[in-house]
Amino acid sequence: MRATTIYGPQDVRLEEVPDPRLVRPTDAIVKVVAACVCGSDLWRYRGVVPVKPGSRIGHEFVGVVQEVGDEVRTLAPGDFVVAPFSYSCGVCVNCRNGIQTSCVRGGFWGGPDRDGDLVDGGQGEYVRAPLADGTLVKVPEAPAEDLLASVLTLTDVLGTGHHAAVRGGAGPGKVVAVVGDGAVGLCATLAAKRLGAERVITFSRHADRQAVARSFGADDIIAERGEEGAAALRDLTSGPGADVVIEAVGNQASMEQAIASARPGGNVGYVGVPNGVSQLPIKVLFGSNVNLLGGVAPVRAYIEELLPDVLARRIEPGRVFDRTVPLDDVAKAYAAMDRREAIKVMLRP
Repeated sequence: MRATTIYGPQDVRLEEVPDPRLVRPTDAIVKVVAACVCGSDLWRYRGVVPVKPGSRIGHEFVGVVQEVGDEVRTLAPGDFVVAPFSYSCGVCVNCRNGIQTSCVRGGFWGGPDRDGDLVDGGQGEYVRAPLADGTLVKVPEAPAEDLLASVLTLTDVLGTGHHAAVRGGAGPGKVVAVVGDGAVGLCATLAAKRLGAERVITFSRHADRQAVARSFGADDIIAERGEEGAAALRDLTSGPGADVVIEAVGNQASMEQAIASARPGGNVGYVGVPNGVSQLPIKVLFGSNVNLLGGVAPVRAYIEELLPDVLARRIEPGRVFDRTVPLDDVAKAYAAMDRREAIKVMLRP
């Protein structure tokens, strides 16, 4: 089969690799219908996170089950499934507590599993899914073509944005500000509005992303960044800051902006992978009683909650996809996102 591999900065390739096979009786083989490039993939693409040359990449995919191991009980060939960005058993104490990303038996696509066997990356034609019963979520029927993008967001960006909103405490009566206008930040805007936030303010200086934010329910847009952005937020709200601020970037400037934008006693829900954060302003947090809450999003915990709204078209998170390319052009997909020419790119094998 063909799958995406990465060799170093700006060096992503589509190569022939061995077809996946069932390794353990809890595995399933999934034929990928759609995958995508994630902002967190760009950390490796840009060389911020080191890679082993030739390693697999990609962690967001939906597809159709082709084969299941003898111990798989909830899935059968022909089922359309959503694969969250990490695999998990669903029964250990961490999974039962809703933190499947800390599953004692789990892991992440594209690396070795706990026994050292390769797990396929999501940007390929087929994937071996370990711990299939705990990981894969069956969709009642294969989604219509115009729903596919929204269903695909359940693998990561919608659940991640939702996690930030939940951890931050977004809800009725709350003013929520979102730092970051990538796919996660835009989905956080949508999530905050879905949870009933009274007012959602998105920081963005790009017209195309502002339009998506507006379509997701943003009441206001602020183009300024840093302390200027935080000051503009205070002016806009005639108050000391937002009740909830969502940080969806993962660099030093965005974290500081998020903390500066929160009112005393407010919450910062952070989900941006913090590869660019070198320190936290502890004295500022201490002096203002601002709470920092969040982390890697256990999106598996949210799929069943969010899926009905997606299927019923009550929300349309698939609008974050503004480009679709064949898997053959995966290198172009990475380049487009790296240059911010696209918000999020869907890959079709």
